[in-house]
Amino acid sequence: MHQGISGNPKSIDGVAIQGSHLFGRVDRGRQGGRVRHEADYTDRMESTSPDQPSDIGEDLAQLAASIKNWGRELGFQKVGIARVELPEDAGFLQDWLEKERHGTMDYMARHGEKRWRPATLIPGTVCAISARLDYWPTAIHSAAETLDEPRIAYVSRYALGRDYHKVMRTRLGRLTKKIEAIAGPMGARVFVDSGPVLEKALARNAGLGWIGKHTNLLDRSAGSYFFLGEILTDLALPFDAPVSAHCGTCTACVDICPTQAIVAPYQLDARRCISYLTIELRDSIPVEFRKAMGNRIYGCDDCQLVCPWNKYAQPSGESDFVPRHGLDHAQLVQLFAWTEADFLERTEGSAIRRIGYECWLRNIAVALGNAPSSPSIIAALAARSDHPSEIVREHVAWALAQHSAHG
Repeated sequence: MHQGISGNPKSIDGVAIQGSHLFGRVDRGRQGGRVRHEADYTDRMESTSPDQPSDIGEDLAQLAASIKNWGRELGFQKVGIARVELPEDAGFLQDWLEKERHGTMDYMARHGEKRWRPATLIPGTVCAISARLDYWPTAIHSAAETLDEPRIAYVSRYALGRDYHKVMRTRLGRLTKKIEAIAGPMGARVFVDSGPVLEKALARNAGLGWIGKHTNLLDRSAGSYFFLGEILTDLALPFDAPVSAHCGTCTACVDICPTQAIVAPYQLDARRCISYLTIELRDSIPVEFRKAMGNRIYGCDDCQLVCPWNKYAQPSGESDFVPRHGLDHAQLVQLFAWTEADFLERTEGSAIRRIGYECWLRNIAVALGNAPSSPSIIAALAARSDHPSEIVREHVAWALAQHSAHG
């Protein structure tokens, strides 16, 4: 998952600011979905490698260590193994939903206990293998400078390159095959924002970090600029221990939020979040939030940019996450001029494509309304004033009104 909108961090996690389809079953012999007992694993190990240690615990610990090594070989920065019981998270999720802080994300209210009881989602699940992949691109234009230039579009840094769902799913699929090659047929399924899974809660349980006041997962040595994904499996692997929290008295993320979406430490109202407004919401953006959006046309990173722990974040060497089409520092007017064919071509393989062309124009219209007046901006907006989409026309009219108001 991308670390974006979520409710109380102890509950929501995965929301998907990006949705996707299920990876599909990696399942070559599930034995009717029953739990994979330690004896099953030992029998297979003995039949394929008689020199393996006889102690079951050592066998499983050795396999767990190998899984983490394989994960690093595949490019993940960290891999952990989590217990899947999430009773406390269930309460926070239900409270978040009852307060309707999920907005129009109706899928968050579906599936019930499957979200906090993975064994009811994938029968036989006894643990989750959670993986972290850093994404902050190398050779990128300064995020702070881009936010300070109102005629330039700000795109959340996780979305500048290739769609992370594809990258993560492919690698987790390879990791699953490596495990099967040693452990034999097993029940397993990969998730990357692709189902009712509380991904940050599982990552927390796996020792990958703690959930901060902005509801994102934090690692002391890596900050929060990373994606999460997991493999739910019936292998009875030893669990890793969660790490302690280290936010202390800091409230930088709460204070910086442009729309006050972090309504209290560890509590986020998605309906106010710019990531939700620009990515999840398909309707008109509430007028009360438009000025605060500034030049942010896809997502928002403010709560992460200000977090002290992100001074330890390292740029990713992943070529897949290198910015495409200059989107790390593009002129709003130029992006607004894209035709729908341009949009589809230039966002192919990108997470941005899922919002669609209409919302793309809607978001940029708001940003143009917040930019200093200029003949080119007025002309760009006027050219879209009769757009077939009622939503686009309404946001263009609002933007033109902002410029008229300022003379």
